[in-house]
Amino acid sequence: MSTSTPAAPATATATAELPRPAFALSRQTWKEIAYLLSNLPLAVAGFVYAITMLAVGAGLTVTVIGLPFIAGGLMGARLLGRAERGRARRLLGVRVEEPSRLPVRRGGGFFPWLWNALKDPVGWRTVLFEVIRLPWGVVTFVVALVGLFVLWPVLPFVARGLTNADRAMVRGLLSPSDELERRIAELESDRGVVVDTAAADLRRIERDLHDGAQARLVNLAMGLGLAKEKLLDGRADETVAAMVEEAHGEVKLALQELRDLARGIHPAVLTDRGLDAALSSVASRCTVPVTVTTELSARPAEAIEGIAYFTVSELLQNVSKHSRATRASVDVWRARDRLLIQVTDDGRGGASVAKGSGMAGLAERLGAVDGLFVVDSPEGGPTTVTAELPWRDRPVA
Repeated sequence: MSTSTPAAPATATATAELPRPAFALSRQTWKEIAYLLSNLPLAVAGFVYAITMLAVGAGLTVTVIGLPFIAGGLMGARLLGRAERGRARRLLGVRVEEPSRLPVRRGGGFFPWLWNALKDPVGWRTVLFEVIRLPWGVVTFVVALVGLFVLWPVLPFVARGLTNADRAMVRGLLSPSDELERRIAELESDRGVVVDTAAADLRRIERDLHDGAQARLVNLAMGLGLAKEKLLDGRADETVAAMVEEAHGEVKLALQELRDLARGIHPAVLTDRGLDAALSSVASRCTVPVTVTTELSARPAEAIEGIAYFTVSELLQNVSKHSRATRASVDVWRARDRLLIQVTDDGRGGASVAKGSGMAGLAERLGAVDGLFVVDSPEGGPTTVTAELPWRDRPVA
């Protein structure tokens, strides 16, 4: 009598070999769906902000607060753009660099700020993004919501296609300005700094000429005129000799002041012998001992050389006047395409770009030529100021 084999193991094997569910969604797909569903509420908020800002600002342009209102609205749009870039980065994996800050000139006043804000391309592109995103937000919200219940098998492909359009929109409208646009904005700000600096230098030269050498030469002319009258009258005595002696002293003082003025414009030693000799000359006039180390195999362009010279000159003047130092050092060297300057003293410290107009002026001058200016000066010292300038080769004569 034979026995039959039970069929249960075959059933169990067949059950174990059933395929896994085919419609499981990946983590990235769920992030994309979350992005699409959040588009609508955020698009409504952004659209209301943009339209309100434009409508109210346009209506108020007949008053004095219209343009400032729009400028403030554009700065607020920058914050909306930052939030949208963060959302796209977290949910869509879109890496978009933050735009540069709105260029603002120190001490420029209200109207330069207003003009820079009104022509800010980053703010205007964000406003455009918020306006056109409302209809797109409605579409993506509806499709994603319906897809969760109806289009489940193809939802990953639909979500990827829709978010690809969002990725393109974020990159196109919320990315930083292209390099040319960024440089134009920076150069416009730097041009103002250069113009202001040149105007201040001309006023200083005019003041020095008027109050110094010119006044001395006027006194000299008057003194020589009186001496001439006495000589013509035949009264050549000790008074005339004293007047001539005084005139001779005025001439020497006037010549010294003219030399100092010429040195302040562009010293002859810098033109003839370069930075090493010129900085050694500046160091010799400092009230504390200064060690100068210059490691340059060639001379930079004249403009860069001049900025380096006047930067060190002003820093050593600060050492003499404010640092209470006992020694200082100046180091100049080249690192690839940069000229680096470091001025150190063992004084009381506490120097800051924010505290003194001199330091802030130096930072602006270096910034105008793509340079850097860093001050490390804790209370109690020491102080180390590092300046960095672009290296530009001196043209061959």
